[in-house]
Formats: sequence, C-alpha cells, structure tokens
Amino acid sequence: MAPAITLAADAPTLSSANTGFMLICSALVMLMTPGLAFFYGGMVRVKSTLNMLMMSFISLGIVTLLWVLYGFSLAFGTDSGSIIGWNSDWVGLSGIGLTDLWDGYTIPVFVFLVFQLMFAIITPALISGALADRVKFSAWALFIALWATVVYFPVAHWVWGAGGWAFELGVIDFAGGTAVHINAGAAALGVILVIGKRVGFKKDPMRPHSLPLVMLGAGLLWFGWFGFNAGSWLGNDDGVGALMFVNTQVATAAAMLAWLAYEKIRHGAFTTLGAASGAVAGLVAITPSGGAVSPVGAIVVGVVAGVLCAMAVGLKYRFNYDDSLDVVGVHMVGGIVGSLLIGLLASGKGQSHVEGLFYGGGLHQFWKQCAGVFAVLAYSLIVSAVLAFALDKTLGMRVTEDEEVAGIDQAEHAETAYDFSGAGGGAAARTAVPAAPAAETASKKVDA
Repeated sequence: MAPAITLAADAPTLSSANTGFMLICSALVMLMTPGLAFFYGGMVRVKSTLNMLMMSFISLGIVTLLWVLYGFSLAFGTDSGSIIGWNSDWVGLSGIGLTDLWDGYTIPVFVFLVFQLMFAIITPALISGALADRVKFSAWALFIALWATVVYFPVAHWVWGAGGWAFELGVIDFAGGTAVHINAGAAALGVILVIGKRVGFKKDPMRPHSLPLVMLGAGLLWFGWFGFNAGSWLGNDDGVGALMFVNTQVATAAAMLAWLAYEKIRHGAFTTLGAASGAVAGLVAITPSGGAVSPVGAIVVGVVAGVLCAMAVGLKYRFNYDDSLDVVGVHMVGGIVGSLLIGLLASGKGQSHVEGLFYGGGLHQFWKQCAGVFAVLAYSLIVSAVLAFALDKTLGMRVTEDEEVAGIDQAEHAETAYDFSGAGGGAAARTAVPAAPAAETASKKVDA
C-alpha cells in the first residue's frame, strides 16, 4: 500500500475493473461491522443484546466522521518521524481530486481511503466484545473517538504508511494482523484490567442467549472477510489477491476443524460456539500472513491458530480477568500467531520474495515480525488502559451494579431486544384476567 498521491505523466492509468473490485471489497468490509454486532450480540445474555449491537454500530458513525476530518491524513499523510502522518490538504478530504490515483496503483485515492475507512471502523468495534454488560454507552462512544485518534491512526501509519517505522523495517502485515487484531485485542485487555469484572463473574451462568445469531454473525464475518483480505492488495493484476482469497478460505476451514477437534478432546462435544469461534480465529490469523504463505502454509496457520486460540480463551479464568467474549483469546492471540508464523512459513512466492525459516530464509523475518507484534501490543495495551482510567475517573466507565444486574439494555437504551408480552403463558397473560383454578394449574405447568 503506497502512501502518496501521484500525478506524474508516467503514473498508472485508472482501471475501471480494479476500481469496481475495490468498491465491492469496501462494501464487504463495511458489512463485517454489522456481522460482528450479530456475532457478539448472540453471545451475551438477553438483557445485554441491544447494547452489544449498538457498541459496534456506533463505530460506523464516530469513526467515519473522524476519518474524514483528520484520520486519513494522520494514517496515510506525509510521514513525520516514522510515527505519524499528516497532510493538511487532506483535512476534510479537501485537496483530493476525483482522478487522483493512489501512488503505484490504478484506483482513485477516494477508493483507497474508503476501503481503509472500513478497517478503521471495525477495529474499535472489536474491542467492545471484551466489555459486555457493564460499560456506559456515552463513555464507550467517547473512548472510541479518543482511541481511534491516539492509537489506531498512528498504528495504521506505522504498519502501512510510507515512512512508518514498521513499514520501513519490513514488517509484513497484509491486511491487519498487527494494526487491527493485535491492536484491538491488546486494547481490550488494557481496558478490562481497569474497569474490572462483571457482577457474578465465575459465579453466575453467562451463556450465549442466541447461538443462531452467533452463527449468522460468523457467516457474515467470513463472507465480508474476503473483501477485507483479498482487497488489501488493491487489485489483482498479478494474482496475489487471488492467492489471499484462497488462503482465507483454507485457513478458516482448518481453524474451525482444529478448534472443534480440540474441544471434543478437551470437553467432549462439538459446539456451534466452537465452530463460530474457530472460524473467526482462522480469519484473524490468516489476515497478516495470507499473502506470504502457500495454501498448505495456510492450513498450518489455521490449525495452529484454532488450537492455540481455543486454549487461550480459558486463560481469563486462570488469571482472573473478565474478557467477556474472548477478544483477547481470539483476536490478540490469533493476530500474534498469524503474524509470527510469517517468519517461519513465508514461501517467497506471494506478495514478496521474503522467505521464512522453513523455506531457507533463516530467522531474519521472524525477528522483524516480533518487533512489530510486541511494539503494537505494548503501545495499545498501555495507552488504552490510560484512556480507560482517565474516563473512569471523570465520566465513569461503568453502569451501576443495580443497572448491570437489571440489564444494561433498559438502563442505557430504554429498550429490550425481545418482546415477550404476547407470548402464551407469559406474565401478561397470567395477570390480565384472574384464571380459573384448573387453568392456573395448567399455566404453571407450562411455565415450569
């Protein structure tokens, strides 16, 4: 991803095919945020469903405006000190012509910026799954704005912006293993360490209220992820985008099967939640690595990610941190796995000639990947914790204990996800008319 506009006479010419392809990919990535909302929404209890949906949807509004005003300039503008970008002509997206092409590519700048916008939107939305049931919606909205500004935009520049230190070092991140998934997972860990655990953590049952909704969300994520990954090559003139598309499917399938096999051995059952979570783990892990590995390498990436992420989700009980929907275990761990395996499995026949250890390239790329992974992890974790602490001491990050127990949907949104008032045998039916003894007894049996 080259980071500057070019109007030179020898610049590539506009490709209608690549432009159309990238607009479709942008729409697919946008669909991932509602898909994530359904995925997370099904995993929480009934009383938190709407809040979980809204924590993802609000990112569509907030980050879009920030991206237009200054986010794109910070992420992809002219480099300053290898840390941040800036281009005053891009503030408010002014100074960008309709026919200006993204340097080295055959698509307009507007197409590139809207594609990257969708990445910027979903990244803070990913964090929300770790905070289910207990965060004030107003505080969350402000956190998104602050976090995108001081964490996501700079990290995107490090990884993808020309002059960014990770970009110049040669850290490979095809579509967001560090900039998106490790970034979001580390941020989630930082925030939950500040705001604390849910009421009843490790004591009360907190099972998913709608596994069909979880599976629907996972399916939408899987579908949209093809745009997320294949689109990150910004065209497919050389076949790398097609390789990434294939590897996305392969790794996701392998991770889903590996997760299911692990939980069958460990827990004795193949669960739908495990299938959905395994698929997402595979999608996360192949995101940074899919342009560098072969399809066989993608199988390895998927299997390793499926098993390690399945193991990692249990760490919250051992170390007593309440990652509500396993953002740390799936996104942070999956991103680390996918990013580091590039140093071992890069074939030299994909996005670059870089070869990993198993292809004779030694450990040179592995150490570069380590630098990118752990720098992003540390920065995001620390800054996110500081932001959460500051918001908690000023606005207050958490709802009251009574509101949490009663249900955050009603407290924060004055709504409930499901209306049971018309259901047979419900409370309204029992109290509307005094029941005859026989009918009352039957109603009680049905309720039981």
